[in-house]
Amino acid sequence: MSDQAPAEDQAKLARIERALLAHIRQEFSAPAAAIVDYARMLIADAGAFGLDHMAEDLGRIRTAGENLNALIASLLDPVQLAERAGDCDLEAFRTKLRHDLRTPISAVKGYGEMLAEDARAEGHEGFAKDLDRLLDAANRMLRQIDALAQVGAPEPGGVEAVLGAEQLVAAALDTIQPIDPDAVAREIEPSSILVIDDNESNRELLSRRLTREGHTVMTAEDGEKALATLERNGADLVLLDLVMPGISGFEVLRRIKTAPLLRHIPVIMISAVDEIDSIVRCIELGAEDYLLKPFNPVLLQARINASLEKQQLRKREQSAVHDLEAEREKSEKLLLNILPLKVASRLKTGEDLIADKFGDVTVLFADLVGFTPLSTRLQPRQLVDLLNRIFSSFDDLALELGLEKIKTIGDCYMAAAGLPEPRPDHAKIAADMALGMLKKLAAINEKAGEALELRVGMHSGPVVAGVIGTHKFVYDAWGDAVNTASRMESHGKAGEIHVSPMTFRLLRNDYTFSPRGPVEIKGKGMMETYFLRGAKAPRPAT
Repeated sequence: MSDQAPAEDQAKLARIERALLAHIRQEFSAPAAAIVDYARMLIADAGAFGLDHMAEDLGRIRTAGENLNALIASLLDPVQLAERAGDCDLEAFRTKLRHDLRTPISAVKGYGEMLAEDARAEGHEGFAKDLDRLLDAANRMLRQIDALAQVGAPEPGGVEAVLGAEQLVAAALDTIQPIDPDAVAREIEPSSILVIDDNESNRELLSRRLTREGHTVMTAEDGEKALATLERNGADLVLLDLVMPGISGFEVLRRIKTAPLLRHIPVIMISAVDEIDSIVRCIELGAEDYLLKPFNPVLLQARINASLEKQQLRKREQSAVHDLEAEREKSEKLLLNILPLKVASRLKTGEDLIADKFGDVTVLFADLVGFTPLSTRLQPRQLVDLLNRIFSSFDDLALELGLEKIKTIGDCYMAAAGLPEPRPDHAKIAADMALGMLKKLAAINEKAGEALELRVGMHSGPVVAGVIGTHKFVYDAWGDAVNTASRMESHGKAGEIHVSPMTFRLLRNDYTFSPRGPVEIKGKGMMETYFLRGAKAPRPAT
């Protein structure tokens, strides 16, 4: 790299050189790995195809491929490449690559071509084609080695022409902003981080670095203390060493990820153990990342920030889900205030028209007598408060007895027994409701100093019930039984429970009545009706 080049250009060229050398490693690693994979597959297939006599030569191919991989790992080690990029004799480096890699490739080609010829001669075309694929990988690698030989002396600044990849790599790097180590890191919401490491200097270094970035840092020197800290305080992120005395970092990770209250905490493993099995198992167990020691502080900060951002996003998602659930529960309660549970459930499952016929229902209407004059005497808030107390007490009674409140119309209250769940004692619970309403109103009158009375009407028979409306749902009931119950109320007397002959016949064995005599009921003609007085005393046991 020219000393006269501006510092910015030198930095750019050095960056490209590092990327190109990494590109070389990838270009050689891929075909080398393919050779080993095909060799292993062919060894397994040889037994199935009755080609055991080829197993020894296939083993030699596999060994040559493994040697090839080991050479690539050694000669193209990323750390060594990074050191080599700026001040190494790259021509000598290319010469060594060509020399060292050709020997195992020659072994692969020699044995592979011979085995492919034998397989075809024995009629195993499929086996031969897999050998051809193995040879294609070897030939591809040879072409890459030959490309190194064709590259002339490098221009000042390094390896731009290696494998003809300069434009490709440079274009990719142009889209990625270089990191300025002196720049202020992007803001991240302060979080609580637990650092778990048995090395005191490592804990101190990480703690100081994270504290300077605004985070709250907790530390633990072993797994047991770490788990106790998490159970006591929780954390937004855990930085966990793998090798520690007592329980290992892997066991700490397992316990975190299997504990219901801790499993959501992201964990970054930081370890000097560069062993693929350990890395894979940690990731499988739920580790967010695996960073090797000695770590690059800029890379560590990026991994920490990325993990914390994901954790904060998860928290926001959980908060949003919680809010949605709270709104859903609120909507559910509102819906249940309007509709019976069974009907609301049907509506939520997608039924758009709910209408049912019930053969045996007792309908109850109750009207407050004297409420209209009261509305001219009381203030609006006083009036609504009194009406709310009365109807709320009726609602409680209906819930207790098992009636369904249908609606209120001004100072009139409507309920029904036997829907939406049919029940044989519908008339009885409606009677208990009516008697209870009189008692509830008497208690409220005494406390409020008022003299309101209730006029109640009841009738039993078939009805149709269903949901009407789209924006404001209403569960209502229709039919002759509803109309007759309403007539019983309107033709009744204050302080009395006026029942039809049908309801009387259902209740006469268990309740006492006073005959009212024939009454002209609008739309029904003359009817023999009754006033409900109360439940009969239970008969003594004999």
